[in-house]
Amino acid sequence: MRITLDIPDEMVESLESHKEDLPKILALGLREINANPKGGISGLAEVLEFLAMLPSPEQILSLRLSSEVQDKIDALLEKNRHQGWDENDLVLWQHYEFIEHLVRLAKAQALLRLQASL
Repeated sequence: MRITLDIPDEMVESLESHKEDLPKILALGLREINANPKGGISGLAEVLEFLAMLPSPEQILSLRLSSEVQDKIDALLEKNRHQGWDENDLVLWQHYEFIEHLVRLAKAQALLRLQASL
């Protein structure tokens, strides 16, 4: 299927370097919308906004999820223990795993930066 889109100029450069990844990017975006159509997955925006502020390595290492996001994860785990997940729950869990992966990568890089500065 061929699709033509009009996108803002400021996105063109970023997308240009990810041409081959566009189907994957669209698939991830659609999964996020389908998992929670009322506003996306909480947690991801908060982590990305934090990292976009270019925090110090110490700040990155002290990063924790908000209590709201942690409560959602705990509720999802509890649901899995008692009744199991449906497809949307599984997609939601995969998003939380992705967030955790991003945080772990950021913390690993922060630790390397701290060790290199010693």
